[in-house]
Amino acid sequence: MSTVQTKLTNQQQYEGAMYINGRALPVQNPIPIPNPARLTEVVGTIPKGSIAECHMAIEAAQAAFPAWAALSIHERARTVATAYEAFMPGMDDRAVLLSRENGKTRIEAWFDCMGAKRCVDYYVNLSKDFELEWEPPAPNGRVVVTRKPMGVAGIIVPWNAPVLLAYLGIAPALIAGNTVVVKPSNFVPLALIDTVRLMAEYLPPGVLNVITGPGAAIGKELASHPLVRRMIFTGSVEVGKQVLLDAASTVKRCTMELGGNDPAIVLPDANLDTAVPGILRAVFTGAGQICYDVKRIYVQKDIYSQFVKCFTEAADEIVVGNGLDPNVTMGSITTKEQYNFVNDLIAESKAGSGKVTVVGKKAVSEEEWKNGYFILPHIVTGVDHRHRVVTCEQFGPIIPIISFDTEEEAVRLANDSEFGLASSIWTEDIEHAWELARKIDAGTTFVNTHAVASAVDMPFGGFKWSGLGRSHGVIALEEQYELQTLSTRKLQGGN
Repeated sequence: MSTVQTKLTNQQQYEGAMYINGRALPVQNPIPIPNPARLTEVVGTIPKGSIAECHMAIEAAQAAFPAWAALSIHERARTVATAYEAFMPGMDDRAVLLSRENGKTRIEAWFDCMGAKRCVDYYVNLSKDFELEWEPPAPNGRVVVTRKPMGVAGIIVPWNAPVLLAYLGIAPALIAGNTVVVKPSNFVPLALIDTVRLMAEYLPPGVLNVITGPGAAIGKELASHPLVRRMIFTGSVEVGKQVLLDAASTVKRCTMELGGNDPAIVLPDANLDTAVPGILRAVFTGAGQICYDVKRIYVQKDIYSQFVKCFTEAADEIVVGNGLDPNVTMGSITTKEQYNFVNDLIAESKAGSGKVTVVGKKAVSEEEWKNGYFILPHIVTGVDHRHRVVTCEQFGPIIPIISFDTEEEAVRLANDSEFGLASSIWTEDIEHAWELARKIDAGTTFVNTHAVASAVDMPFGGFKWSGLGRSHGVIALEEQYELQTLSTRKLQGGN
């Protein structure tokens, strides 16, 4: 048994209590949260949660809304910034907690947790010059347009990058004057609960709340409750559709990020010395469990064999194991359901006409390997574009590489998907890449890079089934408000 794993076994379990209206609720009916890299280890517990507690959180947020909204945006920004700085000293321990419950590497977990600070810092700074009221030209009278906070915002968070994704909604919502109820994933709730609770202790009671419970019941109640005026959801297409249906009953504003099947297009003049490691990171970061990860690679046929060789050799250096081991570069799959799905996809790919190459190194014994949701990187070549490994969102360490003849074919293949979140083009001709990028149906198209998470100051969202609305950047703050028009304007010739 490794030293890292012995240390993990001795770590204290974390009790993830719900935090509602300024206090932590006693944990009842605790649900264990296992370590996906060591299934015999329980990282902590959360309460099962109930509809009654969901109502309690929503009502607390609604009661806190008038006073919070009445503060100036600058007062709210100062309060939020102070609240966040209060728990910065525990960031490293929180990253360890997230690594244990998610399975990702410690450095990946640290960037996830620090993402909350980046979000808060960005929106605090943005608030300094944010325009809350303006007067457009108005003949025959005066028109004033003003922004008004909406009320209670519900935020439903997935398990793959919970802290960062939550705070991309929490930070702009709070600074805009809305109050918040957060629902973490039941699979990876602990680091987010800890982050929200510590911040909420420095805010007025009810302004920021965190609840747990079955997603089908609690998520539905949050989305359909009449006091919740805005929903921010990140997750699967199927669950997102249900959230939209539930939210429609009370006509809520919704921002939805529903996943992706991001293509990378490698043109014949691409510099493989930079393209291969760049795409490799964008494929296997988070064990491939990131919506922004590259899910399919299209390579021009003249360099296809060379690219596959270089990519395979580079991927073979990946070390898979417990995310807290400093030698590990790729952690485990997070959930049993996703582990089974990826293994089924691998088996299906092996049974087809394509070639499946298994690469990478194990950093644990065979016994430890079987006690975790570990999967080595898999590279699929010679497969048809219509194969499920190409068309689905794999969300795991398996990547198809497909050749193309012409740029027109590459664009057609890239766009032949129900998803349209992100994409990338790899070439030495930057100006041509800009032209080609405009033809891709994706919310973001990168050139000679493929970020696994959109920068907080860049608009983020997708085409087609990848979602509705945009988050990140100025637009995320704008979408926290209703616009109210005040007018004395008279129509020409009217009263």
